[in-house]
Amino acid sequence: MNYEEMLARLCALPGPSGFEERVTAAAAELLRPLVDQVYFTCPGSVVGVRRCDRENAPRLLLDAHLDEIGLIVTGHEEGFLRFAPLGGVDPRMLPDREVTILTDPPVHGVVACLPPHVQTAEDMDKSLPIKDLYIDVGLPQEEAEKRIPIGTPATYRGGCAPLGEHLLCGKALDDRCGFAVLLDVLERLQGKELDVDLYVLGSTQEETHSTGAVTAAYELAPAMCVAVDVTHGDSPDASKNETFQLGGGPVIGVGPNCAKSMSGSLKALAKRLDMPAQIEVMSGSSGTNAWPIQVSREGVATAVLSIPERYMHTPVEVVSKKDLEDTAKLLAAFVERCGEEDKPC
Repeated sequence: MNYEEMLARLCALPGPSGFEERVTAAAAELLRPLVDQVYFTCPGSVVGVRRCDRENAPRLLLDAHLDEIGLIVTGHEEGFLRFAPLGGVDPRMLPDREVTILTDPPVHGVVACLPPHVQTAEDMDKSLPIKDLYIDVGLPQEEAEKRIPIGTPATYRGGCAPLGEHLLCGKALDDRCGFAVLLDVLERLQGKELDVDLYVLGSTQEETHSTGAVTAAYELAPAMCVAVDVTHGDSPDASKNETFQLGGGPVIGVGPNCAKSMSGSLKALAKRLDMPAQIEVMSGSSGTNAWPIQVSREGVATAVLSIPERYMHTPVEVVSKKDLEDTAKLLAAFVERCGEEDKPC
């Protein structure tokens, strides 16, 4: 898997929660050569199915969400746009930020900001609430209302590019990098016999309510699920007890949202593969799709496998290519092992 090329393609596509059509369509085309069937669920998630042709084989679900945080237009004021967040948007990231308004064709905009020359020292130290911000699209009121109706979504402008030799930086790496890992897993499993029917889910609306994962899990009724998402990466100003090293390997979740047998299998496999791995204690909700999937129908055995990421929910999220490769390698080994009668998950 060439992660640099794959994520440049995926992250450039706009797909805020509830408006993921462009990215799910691309994800479907990427899945087609690797699976037996591809289809879309009612809420728009994409599902790839690789069957093992064993009668009554257990179903293993691998999930990574395709949506990203974004904005939605709520009104017009002298040609400027009022807006609200889609998902956990940090208001500190917004002033002077370039955005793409998802009209047809798209419109370029910038979030308005006051230059420092006309701010007081007190104002410069404050973060403006989103309700006090506007998007400038360079249009008069009448044209803005006509071209950009209320309810139009927007995303940060940009994609994904290398940062130094080993890192990647861009928007929507949460969680397009997780979906790229799932594609890598499928590539690594080509030509290998499995004992499970494998379902790969590119889910929608995780950033707002996990709707895509909730509905897909109900439909598929898997025996097991591994949710692949991001977790907080290390940086000089972050707590060492609450972050994980970029390049330090995949992060295996442990806690009530994670089946002990599955977490244990992942830890044992990492050791067998002589692969660095990190452990994240999740004392409650993991903050991933694994939380609602775990209680779907009569319950699903879940695991959480995370990729360390700096600057989550910003336009400059950063991950390590090595962590992506190691996460795919570990997860592919886990899938190969699943379903064997003498080696239960």
